[in-house]
Amino acid sequence: MRVNYRENITPLFRILSEDQIEEILSGSLEILEHVGVKIEDEEAVELLKKGGAYSPDGVLVRIPSFMVKRALMTAPSRIVLAGRDGKRSLVLEKDRIYFGTGSDVPFFMDPNTGKRRKTVFEDVINAARVADALSNIDFFMSLGLVSDVPPKNYDRHQFLAMMMGTTKPFVITSVDGQGLKDQFEMASLVLGGREKFRQNPLFGIYAEPISPLIHPKTTVEKVLVSAEERIPLVFVPAPSAGGTAPVTMAGILVEGIADTLAGLVISQLKNPGTGFLMGGVFTTLDLRTAVFSYGAPELLLLDAALTDISKKLGIPVFSTAGCSDAKELDQQAGLEAGLSILMAAQSGANLIHDVGYLESGLLGSLDMLVLSDEAISLVKRIMRGIRVNKETLAVDVISNVGPGGHFLDNPHTLKNFKKEIWIPTLIDRNMFDTWKSAGSRNMGDRCREKVLHILKTHQPEPMLGKKMLRELRAIIAKSDEKYA
Repeated sequence: MRVNYRENITPLFRILSEDQIEEILSGSLEILEHVGVKIEDEEAVELLKKGGAYSPDGVLVRIPSFMVKRALMTAPSRIVLAGRDGKRSLVLEKDRIYFGTGSDVPFFMDPNTGKRRKTVFEDVINAARVADALSNIDFFMSLGLVSDVPPKNYDRHQFLAMMMGTTKPFVITSVDGQGLKDQFEMASLVLGGREKFRQNPLFGIYAEPISPLIHPKTTVEKVLVSAEERIPLVFVPAPSAGGTAPVTMAGILVEGIADTLAGLVISQLKNPGTGFLMGGVFTTLDLRTAVFSYGAPELLLLDAALTDISKKLGIPVFSTAGCSDAKELDQQAGLEAGLSILMAAQSGANLIHDVGYLESGLLGSLDMLVLSDEAISLVKRIMRGIRVNKETLAVDVISNVGPGGHFLDNPHTLKNFKKEIWIPTLIDRNMFDTWKSAGSRNMGDRCREKVLHILKTHQPEPMLGKKMLRELRAIIAKSDEKYA
């Protein structure tokens, strides 16, 4: 859905003024020009030098502001992702919001036992199936880091599990550039060729530098491969205020955006016009516990600020919501997930990920995923705002009913109630006796029941055929042998 749209006024939300954005961007440009970033890839360093950058030692690179301006001119303001069913379902541009899961968490909340354990291949399939069934989850990341496959080749196995569970668009991870190439080959096989992928990209690739200001070889490889193959790049610094970035909110933005702009320049030098999404998980380091917090109010502020800056730069943004530092689906989880979903939607961020995260990004929970789906649905109703026109003002309807009447059987109610009144699927509004007679089930109980029902009844359409699965597994087997 689109928010902040003027046909009718939806709730508006903004963190930074134009002047503040300009000051932050000026600080980031100063870091790039004067301090520089470490680029641990020879090809990227040569691209930067040929483009006008200066490198005193072949690793540290200082990037002048004109290179950033040139890269912003070629980076598209609109990126479209499609599912493997061919539906172009994610149009990433100003104020269009989409929600999806996070990826690569080592632990998983078993949906049958409720116990925390290591993530396995089947968990990613099940997470994908649940995401496929939820109408407010628009894209899928793995919601797990599979532990029962060769660790140096986990990404290909994980991608196969994702495709087995859902037809929705993906954001994927990879161990390195070759991992991305193999997953691109797998996706192209499913879609019917490389050009089919380029016309309707099935996924964006997540790449993360190391804060502060280090771009390791494996990260830069993904940037270069994504540009070469026209795969949208989701470039995601993850600085922590007080840890790997200044403790001040403006300071962490300056540092993280400097890293972002360096990735943008490399991407556009390699292949101008390559899709690029900025963003990240900018949050605080809890100085008492050293936890990288997913529930901090500062994360919500920083993500909204990043969205403000992305609109100024004219490129789509990757954001965060539906996650928590709680260790299980409890009141803390609901509080942190709900607030983050509301603020992300109000900001107008594009790809909003990490829905379903618990334990500060270490634990994937299907219960949390379905709870957040309900919260997203509720928030989308808020974001539609209040329609004001002749039909909704209903002056003639009120006049006809008159004092002391009711509107229950009025044609106007029948015509409009589905548009106006949000109907929950998990939130309970029954009277106490009805709730008690139905088993006194709390929200956690209802979430678990919904998860188990989906896993029992839902399969993606279309499913991957047996022949296609054999061909995909053959690609994975080659890389398994290489890393054996």
